[in-house]
Amino acid sequence: MSTAYKDINNYPVRRYVDTHIHLDMYEEDRASAFMSALGTTAGVDYVVAVSMHLESCKATEVLASCSNRVLPAYGYHPEQELPSEEAYAALFAWMDQRQSQMRAIGEVGLPYYRREEALMRGEPFHREPYIELLEPFIKRAAAWNKPIVLHAVYDDAPIVCDMLERHSVRKAHFHWFKGDNKTIQRMAANGYYVSFTPDLLYEAEIMQLANQYPSGQVMTETDGPWLFEGPFVGRSTEPEMVKSVAAKWAVLQGLSETEAADILYRNAQRLYEF
Repeated sequence: MSTAYKDINNYPVRRYVDTHIHLDMYEEDRASAFMSALGTTAGVDYVVAVSMHLESCKATEVLASCSNRVLPAYGYHPEQELPSEEAYAALFAWMDQRQSQMRAIGEVGLPYYRREEALMRGEPFHREPYIELLEPFIKRAAAWNKPIVLHAVYDDAPIVCDMLERHSVRKAHFHWFKGDNKTIQRMAANGYYVSFTPDLLYEAEIMQLANQYPSGQVMTETDGPWLFEGPFVGRSTEPEMVKSVAAKWAVLQGLSETEAADILYRNAQRLYEF
């Protein structure tokens, strides 16, 4: 594990990590270009590649086999239909055979946006089956001592915190988090990490979170290929955008860009153990 980031002339080098990207959702040539740039002068050293479902997990595994700087995370994204019992069993059987190879479990969580859309249409929505689906992922994170990458925002977050606490999971990464102050304080006290996307540059809610969350528990991400607004309108999302995120966090914290990049990098390094 590296402990210093300096060039051959002993000058500080800024290194970055995209701790949440759907690398398998890019066209093959784009994903290959991203991987080729990792660890070069581009400055992004690693990406945490999360998965949506079993086929996504398999595609992520292939990408990770091409570069040791692609850290694979396997799971089932909650903002979709629940899997069948057969698909559910197949996913867990596949994951159970790869616990030593995977770097994290994810993306998993609860379907806040899917639930909100259903309720706006006047349709009933039952969250309990999604909670039941999440439980075995959390159990595996505890048993395997792996980070778990979570999609859990607003009123879903306290439910997920209850589950993490029940299973004594400490290595939790809430990506693109939004929630109330009480939940934020609870997450911070538990040692959970959060990561900021490029919307840190233009969303007041995310800036406020960045100002109050402990500096030793924050990281950068893109959630690519998700598209962003503000200064990123019209641009495709790529890992190098985390540089802008780190620069904005530096301003908010009153740090130099080099100091901020170092803190954010080391936080990701500590959680994901690279």
